[in-house]
Amino acid sequence: MTIHITPDDMRSTHSPEYAERIGTDPEVWRLSWLPERKLNRDQAYAGMELDELISDLTTAHDRLTHAQINALADAVGIVWEQAIIRLYKRMLERFAGDESEEGAPRPPLTGPRTVTHLFGHGGPRRVYLG
Repeated sequence: MTIHITPDDMRSTHSPEYAERIGTDPEVWRLSWLPERKLNRDQAYAGMELDELISDLTTAHDRLTHAQINALADAVGIVWEQAIIRLYKRMLERFAGDESEEGAPRPPLTGPRTVTHLFGHGGPRRVYLG
């Protein structure tokens, strides 16, 4: 994961989110996923790092990463739960945009979706997903 930085923006190689400088002041930035908040350059970079860590599903159960996410969210001025919700909503917006570009909505489910899981005891069991 890398964050590319220019004088006017920050872009991630791992996420479509970005940070950009606002106006002529080099110290006023905003994050694409937190647009209502004006940040300084260090906070914008922390927000980009936060996005990359949250987007990396391989570290979902890593306690050190959780601590780092908490510290970065604090640097941005939000709680980590709010950051996750914001980034999740942005992801949903992107997916909704992809659907509308195709012009055809997804077909409705004709029945409940199921999957067979192998449990440790008792063999396979059907699990209903909705």
